[in-house]
Amino acid sequence: MADATTQGGPVAGHGDGEGIRTFPFPVDLSLLGVGLQIGPMGTGHTWHAEAPLHRVHRIDFHVVMLFSDGPVRHMIDFAEYEAAAGDVLWIRPGQVHRFSRAGEYRGTVLTMQPGFLPRATVEATGLYRYDLPPLLRPDEAQRAALTASLAQLRREYEDTETLPLSLHTAVLRHSLTAFLLRLAHLAASSARAARDQADTTFSLFREAVEQGFTTNHSVSAYADALGYSRRTLVRAVRAATGETPKGFIDKRVVLEAKRLLAHTDLPIGRVGAAVGFADAANFSKFFQLRTGQTPVAFRAELR
Repeated sequence: MADATTQGGPVAGHGDGEGIRTFPFPVDLSLLGVGLQIGPMGTGHTWHAEAPLHRVHRIDFHVVMLFSDGPVRHMIDFAEYEAAAGDVLWIRPGQVHRFSRAGEYRGTVLTMQPGFLPRATVEATGLYRYDLPPLLRPDEAQRAALTASLAQLRREYEDTETLPLSLHTAVLRHSLTAFLLRLAHLAASSARAARDQADTTFSLFREAVEQGFTTNHSVSAYADALGYSRRTLVRAVRAATGETPKGFIDKRVVLEAKRLLAHTDLPIGRVGAAVGFADAANFSKFFQLRTGQTPVAFRAELR
C-alpha cells in the first residue's frame, strides 16, 4: 500500500517497499554536527528538514519528548497515545509514527543518533527495548529529576565554546547517559506496573466470570461491573491468556456444558439453560461452533 509520504516531490530518506519513508538523523540541524539535538518543542521547531510530520513515516534515530503542556495525541506503530503535561514519549529507531499538528507540542525534545553512545551504555539504558511502553508517566519526583537532567544536558549541548569538540562530545555522552539511565528505570518500572495492573485486572475478571458465566456472557457487562474500559480488559486478558475476553468466557461456558453433558442425564435444553442459553437450538449451535461436535454427539462419545 503506497503511503502519501512518497508523493509531493523528492524527500530525504528511503522507502521500505511499502511506501513508508525512513528518515536519517538530521546531523545538519545539530550544533557542531554532534549526534545529538535538544531544544524546545512548539511552533517554528524543525523536527526534521524533510520528514512529513503529519503523515506516517519512520525514523532511524531516537526521539524523546518531555511535555510541558497537553494533551497531545501521537501515533506510534499504529497505536494512538495521548500525552499530558509531565508525560514522556520515547520513540525508538524503526518505529512508524505520525505527529499531530506541530503547534500543539510544548516541552523539550531530544533526538539521538544510533552509535552516539558506547555499546555498554546502550545495553544499560535499554535503548532498543521495543517491549517497553513508549508513553511514560513519571510521578512528581521522577519528573523533577528527569527535567533537571534534561536541562543540564541542554546546557551542555548549547555550550559550544567552553571545551574543544572532542571534550564537548564526551561531556554530552556522560550527561546523556545520566538522563537515559533515569529514563530507562522509569520505562522498566512502568512496564512492571502495567504487568501488575494487567494481572490484577485479569484476576478480577476471572473471578467475575466464575461467578457469573451461567447468566452473563457479555464482555461489556463484565467491564462495566469491574470499572474497566473494554480496551483495558482486552489487553489484560490477552496478556494473561493470549485470547480475548469473549474467548475466555466462551471456554468457561463450554467447560461447564461438557461437565453437565458427561456427568448428568439432564436434557440438552436443561444443560443449555444451566449455562445461560434460554433456547436449546442456540446452545447446540454455540457448542458445535466451539467444539466441532453437537452436544448429543459429545455425550454419546463419552458413554
